[in-house]
Formats: sequence, C-alpha cells, structure tokens
Amino acid sequence: MTENEVFNAVREIVSDRIDKSKDEVTMESTFREMGIDSLDTVDLLMDLEDRLGLTIELDKKIATVGDLVSHIMNIGNEGK
Repeated sequence: MTENEVFNAVREIVSDRIDKSKDEVTMESTFREMGIDSLDTVDLLMDLEDRLGLTIELDKKIATVGDLVSHIMNIGNEGK
C-alpha cells in the first residue's frame, strides 16, 4: 500500500465524516480544525482499520492527516 493510497483512504473517510469535499482535506489539515474530537477519532480509526485491513493503535498524539498517514505507513511496513 502506498502513501498516496493511505492518504486517499483517510481523506475520503474524513471528508465523509465532516461533510466536506475531499479536496478540502490535505496532509496539513488538523483534526482539531476539522472539528474531529476524540470520539470521532475512534470511529475514524475503526473505519480505516476495516478499509485498510490493519490494526491501528495510537501510541502518540496525532494532530494532522499527514501524521496519521505516516503512522499508518509505519504500521504497514512493520511486517516487511
């Protein structure tokens, strides 16, 4: 899975959740600015796990979409 594929999955799920265009969700977008709280984050992660076939555990603060994409890429590369 490429970084772009992960970003597109995150962007699609986030844009659906906040009812905005996918183009409005960038790597620099912060979850706080988009109005995504901790409860929304849990739902978002569950959706991403189903879509990407990964178990995503957050062991650090993730502030931006780019942070989440990097974290997911690290999880995906651990098995390699």
